[in-house]
Amino acid sequence: MSASGKPRRRTASAVSGAIAAALAVAALPAVTAQAAEAHPRSAATAVAPSVPSRYADQKLDWRPCEGDPSLECATMTVPRDWHHPDAGPDITIAVSRHKAGDPAKRRGVLMMAAGGPGGKGLLRPGGFAKASPSVAAVYDVVSFDQRGVGRSTHAVCQTADEFPSFMAGDSRDRSPAAIQAVLDRSRKFVNDCQERSGGLLPYLTTEQTARDMDLFRALLGAPKISYYGASYATTVGAYYATLFPRRVERAVLDSNIDFGSTMERWMTGQPKSFQRRFDEDFLPWLAKYDSVYHYGRTAAEAKANWERRRAALHDHPLTVGSAVLDPNMFDAGTSSAIYKTSYFPALAGALAALDHWDDATPQEKGLVGQLFGQHPDPGFFAEYFSVTCNDTPWNRDLDQWIARSAKDTVNLPLLGARELTYASVCAFWPRSGAPEVKVTGAGLPATLMVNSTHDPATYYEGALRAHRALRGSRLVTVTGDGDHGQYQNGNACVDATVDAYLLDGKLPARDTTCAAKPLPVPAGAAG
Repeated sequence: MSASGKPRRRTASAVSGAIAAALAVAALPAVTAQAAEAHPRSAATAVAPSVPSRYADQKLDWRPCEGDPSLECATMTVPRDWHHPDAGPDITIAVSRHKAGDPAKRRGVLMMAAGGPGGKGLLRPGGFAKASPSVAAVYDVVSFDQRGVGRSTHAVCQTADEFPSFMAGDSRDRSPAAIQAVLDRSRKFVNDCQERSGGLLPYLTTEQTARDMDLFRALLGAPKISYYGASYATTVGAYYATLFPRRVERAVLDSNIDFGSTMERWMTGQPKSFQRRFDEDFLPWLAKYDSVYHYGRTAAEAKANWERRRAALHDHPLTVGSAVLDPNMFDAGTSSAIYKTSYFPALAGALAALDHWDDATPQEKGLVGQLFGQHPDPGFFAEYFSVTCNDTPWNRDLDQWIARSAKDTVNLPLLGARELTYASVCAFWPRSGAPEVKVTGAGLPATLMVNSTHDPATYYEGALRAHRALRGSRLVTVTGDGDHGQYQNGNACVDATVDAYLLDGKLPARDTTCAAKPLPVPAGAAG
């Protein structure tokens, strides 16, 4: 029976390939901390280290991109360490471009970066150009795989067979043996990263990436660039603009990390913001359509049913495709699927299917596999932890982490239960010598920022702090919404505001708002 007491009814829900792919990579691993451990770091200079001629004089050999023939791809060589370019081997960065559709009206270069950290940016200009043809008509839209991932020189931590054990189990188990197992797995992950990445790890930082970007700009022959970045790419853009303010024409930062502070402080709020999104947005929506999903007439009933399913997976995990669906995978799939309201019907359909798994249709089981049966790419996490643990200082007091994660497991369990897993990786990570980059907005033209009020990953409170740090910026707040990534997301107000800025340089006179787009109505809903 469902939480509402009514007989279960099968619910089939189709998920497009685009949504399935997004769900596979959407979730930022959540790590939090209370206080950063202080250790000396030098301040990054506003002027880049001098660029040796072997890098500055190289030519990009553009060829059709494997995976998207609408793009051209090339490889550029960069120093492993921009601050000591003659120390250690060079590395390569895979770069791409979508040339302006109307060369007669071309106004310059629009550079993009990927989120994560750990996302791949190489093929993104193709999708961007299709979604915003007016912008792609007048800009060469360019991007790259950040150092450490994809077709660039990348880090290696664990194999696809090894990594699932890092994520497996039930992180709500707070027994001494379970806590020790978490710490042991995190320490092993860090050791594997150090042993297998050939000395690359210390140089996988946002500051080093920003310097890669400026070489890319120079090799494109562009005196200035405009920029679009979402999620972690807001930090990439903010760092670039801080280091090279006179080389930025326009910048759009969408769904903002608190880049004016530490990675640790920003992530402190994620358990709360994911729980808020789940409790206040998804569960009420699910209850509204109880006639379709039969998961509970109220948000409280729906949450109780979700908790019952999670508890059942603790005792009896399911094999879904090649993966084991246990409580941690259930948490991860749920948190990924609340990034966008357009995913709500898929998540609801998968939850309903799990309530009658024995007689679920192949379509329903396929949907469950898409949402709950895909382990994250270990290459994503190799980059994620490198950047997250290197960029800014971390608290290394495991006793504090154990105490904090115990509290958050009880109060904010959706992500709070995984807190110790991720935080302990950065506690064990080698100390970083990455220079401090203090974002201020000095010397920059006005920057356009966009954020929704209930974004679970780049939560609004952190976006406000980033907005204050980036002096002269304008913030577009999307009210009544929690989607992560607002531009090209079906909100006409947001799209028009961003397009006006990128195309004509028109900024709102002051901070402004856009209303949320309508929530999805599932197939079969009454009225």
